[in-house]
Amino acid sequence: MPKRNYVSPARASAAAETRGRIIAAGAKLLRKDASIANFSLDVVAKAAGVTRLTVYNQFGSRRGLLEAVFDDIAHQGGLFELAEVMAMADPRAALDRVVTIFCTFWGHDPAIRGLNQAIATDPEFGEALLKRNERRRELLTGLVPRIVGKHAAKRALQDTVDLIFVLTSYPTFAALSGQRSADDVCRLLQATCRAAVDGLMPDARGSAERKK
Repeated sequence: MPKRNYVSPARASAAAETRGRIIAAGAKLLRKDASIANFSLDVVAKAAGVTRLTVYNQFGSRRGLLEAVFDDIAHQGGLFELAEVMAMADPRAALDRVVTIFCTFWGHDPAIRGLNQAIATDPEFGEALLKRNERRRELLTGLVPRIVGKHAAKRALQDTVDLIFVLTSYPTFAALSGQRSADDVCRLLQATCRAAVDGLMPDARGSAERKK
């Protein structure tokens, strides 16, 4: 008879608990240390109270661990709510919601600053993080045309998507947060994103001209 692999519920639970403890230790280090250069499997293993081999077996590499930390923070920060945005009947309300979700996410955990540093200091993980950020551009590429319909030229539409992509990024949020509350940053970005989209609408341009 073929040999069957069997993992007991207790062992699976223990493995999940260990994985969660390692991820929590990694996130804590990112909150505490201003430099991601000090983030390593050895350092995280020590902080989590496990061996380096345990961390390696769970995540495979430093990049794998950083990705797991980011994904855990993303889930806790509400990015899973983005799945519901495209189903909203009002695309303008959906755009406002996208801005709110990302403002909440960027501001909810100090570890995000360390993770974003990796784009410049850790090319391997930076590449993975950039790919995750591109999902936001894909979402906007589907959302913005729903607002403007078929009126906008293709290049203008892409320029607007790229602009809103930058406006909803972590560097933009961080730069604006220096002297503003998270709510104020969110309102400012929502207004700016709406203005960017309205600039593609013929009737909006005409209305603006009439007011001059």
